[in-house]
Amino acid sequence: MTGLVLRLAGLLQSSGERGVFHYRDTCAFPTRSQLIGMFAAAQGRPREHALDPYPHLQSPDDTTAPSHRDLTFTIRIDQPGALYRDFHTVGGGYPREQGLLCGDGTRRSQAKATLVTHRDYLTGAVFTIAVQGPATLIHHIAESLERPRFGLFLGRRACLPDEPLVLNAHSPDPITELLTRTPLTRNRPPAHTDMYLPTIFVWEHPPPGTDPATPPDRESTSEPVNLTPHARRHLPRPLWMTTEHLPAHLYAGPRPLDALTTYVHGEPA
Repeated sequence: MTGLVLRLAGLLQSSGERGVFHYRDTCAFPTRSQLIGMFAAAQGRPREHALDPYPHLQSPDDTTAPSHRDLTFTIRIDQPGALYRDFHTVGGGYPREQGLLCGDGTRRSQAKATLVTHRDYLTGAVFTIAVQGPATLIHHIAESLERPRFGLFLGRRACLPDEPLVLNAHSPDPITELLTRTPLTRNRPPAHTDMYLPTIFVWEHPPPGTDPATPPDRESTSEPVNLTPHARRHLPRPLWMTTEHLPAHLYAGPRPLDALTTYVHGEPA
């Protein structure tokens, strides 16, 4: 097992969790489904093959090919961002025979042809993510993200990621990187007296040092089963949330790109 460190930041992000039809919600942090979908896009995989295993990465000692199920994500919430709701309209201006369908199969009347839809985004959010999995799969994902075949988005096509996206492509312990080395983006600098910065972490397994029987803090409907448009399906996944006190020197400063560039090039923090 090995890992990589990613940074998801941009003007807008949206990680749908439950929204359908005229309401598209966003989770407060990237979902497992969003990340796996982004990896598939980087590899040029269409939706119907996004969740296929990777037989060409199977080692002679393995009985099964690696797949997205072998990946584990740990999310550090650097900046939670602010919720932004966008209003869209669909269906208006078309002849009735081309209008929106009702549940009984008929078309909406001209007077009710326009449907208002709500789409939620996070603006100004920053997340740093540790991805762990089989070494061959992690290496393949890292190479794909640095040379993507399809465009990369933070949930929706309007949400473009900032650079750098890949902070560390070959980390033997990416969680320790998040806790002790990876620069922390904050809107406000810490006070001179602050030695630690409380930071929320989201774990897919009970956090290190806790009782393995610790119940999860929440469930997220984010385990992808099918990503094709008309058969999309997800299963719930338990999540644990903790507040970790990170050393104040991880603050990236008013120009985070400077500290991130130093970190990416492996220079001392």
